[in-house]
Amino acid sequence: MQNRMMNMPVVKQEVIDFMRNGQKQLTGPVGDLQKVANENGVPVIPHETVVFMQFLLGQLKPKNILEIGTAIGFSASLMNEFVGDDGHVTTIDRFDVMIEKAKANFEKQGITDKVTLLEGQAADILPTLEGPYDFIFMDSAKSKYIEFLPDCLRVLKTGGVIMIDDVLQGGTIFQPIEEIHRSQRAIHRKLNELFDRVMASPDLTASLVPLGDGVLLITKNNEKVSL
Repeated sequence: MQNRMMNMPVVKQEVIDFMRNGQKQLTGPVGDLQKVANENGVPVIPHETVVFMQFLLGQLKPKNILEIGTAIGFSASLMNEFVGDDGHVTTIDRFDVMIEKAKANFEKQGITDKVTLLEGQAADILPTLEGPYDFIFMDSAKSKYIEFLPDCLRVLKTGGVIMIDDVLQGGTIFQPIEEIHRSQRAIHRKLNELFDRVMASPDLTASLVPLGDGVLLITKNNEKVSL
């Protein structure tokens, strides 16, 4: 499940090297989990995104977080450190192998009471959720982001933030679609549709950050959102 786009940096390599190695490293169980993931090529968020997420969540101080795309549970474990004793992380995944690994990692850290893993298709689970969530992290199938967005906005509190990972496709996302390999064109179209709708909405504030393979930040300004 190695993501080849992770090896196509969208900023200079020396900047990437500093952001990954020069910034404060993780410690404790979450740091151990990150190390294991990196050593085994498991596609978790890169360290520059980790540091940014730590800073952002430290400012937002969320109590309820929703994640789409659990993988081995690394980012859910990281986010759990910011919700406090009375907060909660809900995460969704559909891959059996990842689900079992994530459950084992949550149990090893002793956070099974703080993190709920919902098993199944996000498209089926999202409509059943009520929220409100203070922060939502999407790191799943890139072509599905635009489909998940309406329900994510529905359960996000006004003033809440959505963070969407891996949106730049190795920097190719703004190239003409004719230059994109046919196997990647559906993702290319859907991500561009995501940008078009989010950037044009009068009810959202968005910012694109070149961390990893690109991070899209969205703030919900009004209860009802026009996309």
